Amino acid sequence: MNTKKFSLIFIVLMISLMGSVQARTKTIELPPDGVALKPSTLPGYEKALTNCVACHSAEYMQYQPPTAARPYWENMVKRMKQVFKAPIEESDIPVIVDYLVKVYGNEKTD
Repeated sequence: MNTKKFSLIFIVLMISLMGSVQARTKTIELPPDGVALKPSTLPGYEKALTNCVACHSAEYMQYQPPTAARPYWENMVKRMKQVFKAPIEESDIPVIVDYLVKVYGNEKTD
């Protein structure tokens, strides 16, 4: 059998096999989030609900050092935006940081 004929047969065979392969949709079910953001009247609370816990659990905030100062939280939020491409508006960053540092960081009042 010559090379051209073999190549043609191979291509036809591969195309016919590709037609029989079906794409499957894979679904996953995440466990419920057992931790919620700490409610606050600060405007950053609503922004954090929209931006932060859309990607990760609120439990993540609890794992941060309770002595974390404002620059720490600012760097963390900017990192989420720049590195992980979180869809956070620049104008929302100070508001979110204010909530995080006052509720989870070293500016807590409780």
